[in-house]
Amino acid sequence: MAILRVNLLGLVFLWISVFNLVGNGIRSVEANYIPMNYRDALAKSILFFEGQRSGRLPNTQQIRWRSNSGLYDGRLAHVDLSGGYYDAGDNIKFNFPMAFTTTMLSWGTLEYGKRMGPQLQSARAAIRWATDYLLKCARATPGKLYVGVGDPNVDHKCWERPEDMDTGRSVYSVSASNPGSDIAAETAAALAAASMVFQKVDPAYSRLLLATAKKVMQFAIQYRGAYSDSLGSAVCPFYCSYSGYKDELLWGAAWLFRATNQVYYLNFLKSLGAGDSTDIFSWDNKYAGAYVLLSRRSLVNKDNNFEQYKQEAQQFMCRILPNSPYSSTQYTQGGLMYKLPSSNLQYVTAITFLLSTYSKYMSATRQTFNCGNLLVTPITLRNLAKRQVDYILGVNPLKMSYMVGYGQYYPKRVHHRGSSLPSLARHPQSFGCEGGFQPFFYSASPNPNILTGAIVGGPNQNDGYSDDRTDYSHSEPATYINAAIVGPLAYFAGSSRS
Repeated sequence: MAILRVNLLGLVFLWISVFNLVGNGIRSVEANYIPMNYRDALAKSILFFEGQRSGRLPNTQQIRWRSNSGLYDGRLAHVDLSGGYYDAGDNIKFNFPMAFTTTMLSWGTLEYGKRMGPQLQSARAAIRWATDYLLKCARATPGKLYVGVGDPNVDHKCWERPEDMDTGRSVYSVSASNPGSDIAAETAAALAAASMVFQKVDPAYSRLLLATAKKVMQFAIQYRGAYSDSLGSAVCPFYCSYSGYKDELLWGAAWLFRATNQVYYLNFLKSLGAGDSTDIFSWDNKYAGAYVLLSRRSLVNKDNNFEQYKQEAQQFMCRILPNSPYSSTQYTQGGLMYKLPSSNLQYVTAITFLLSTYSKYMSATRQTFNCGNLLVTPITLRNLAKRQVDYILGVNPLKMSYMVGYGQYYPKRVHHRGSSLPSLARHPQSFGCEGGFQPFFYSASPNPNILTGAIVGGPNQNDGYSDDRTDYSHSEPATYINAAIVGPLAYFAGSSRS
């Protein structure tokens, strides 16, 4: 019977694919014919962060093939910088994407925490693993903000478990003489957003986060400059601040204003203006996220001071919606938003978060807006967000889930050192820097350890996916891909209409 049911579902999916609605090159596939378990996907999307942990792992660790690593991070600078997350499939701690990851996890928890059910505690734990580390980075040495550990140029020549790291753990920082307004403001955003997550459950921790956020934000404002210029090859081309630092100043100030309601941050926001148009949202470019965050005051609180941000947020949506006359967003034949060839799902999950959240704000006061002759309702945005989430979870031409461990068919050869190499329990001997390339990295065998919940870079513009470990632009997971989808998954998991 199980086989028959799967075949019938396949026939239904095929029927829908043939008779689908075509608009602007998108096939609209109705997700309801393939059962979605958003609660399961939500739990796994948060569990993934345990696989990325650096430092001494707690007894509650569920991903058991991971062990302690990076325990002496910071030693070269005579400080303790253990903890935090490895950003993707490597063994480097890049604070710029890590702070954005933390901000997005916090935002998702603030917006959708009531829909998370038993996963709310797990979400808080994932946030705290990052903020404990970010607090160390901000407080260890007066006048300095530590922004990363590990030499990416050396690490990327290795294929070894984080538990085996034998490369130098270089320490990077910004200061008054070597500024980094972008990374400082993103760190401030992360700490401020997290302070609200812990406001009721741990008031003392919340106060520490907010006090530190204020100091780091002041540093970002006072000493202007891009961290890429200060640190060069330590962060470029890996996580260069391509968009400059104005977007982070806007984003950081928006979060400090939401956390404090202080007029100082409102005045600073006004001084930055709101005319920077965009059709993307990512760890590098925060304009759209700041506009949506600030538009909440206009939509929900009816505060006219924030009308300009609402207008910018709506213009952003008009550039994303497929049927909008102002759309600048490409979609695959299968209906996936397609922004850039490398790790496209990072943009999909981040923009999907903005779609679902702006839809939520609009619903609160029954708002609509127009993109030319297209009327946009909360349901318009919600449906597009749902289509993107469902595509990632398996409603796509390959019927493949791009979340590891979700569904029956998902990526097995993920570009990830710890997942692709036997665990310490199975192979106690160290592999060494290049020891993992043969026979593991170049092997066609599935990864021995399942990195449950990881969302990979995703399919190409033709909805194709080769499941090739060496093809990192499609097969590598990253914390910021997952962090952005936690909110939408919670939204649909807790929605009676999903």
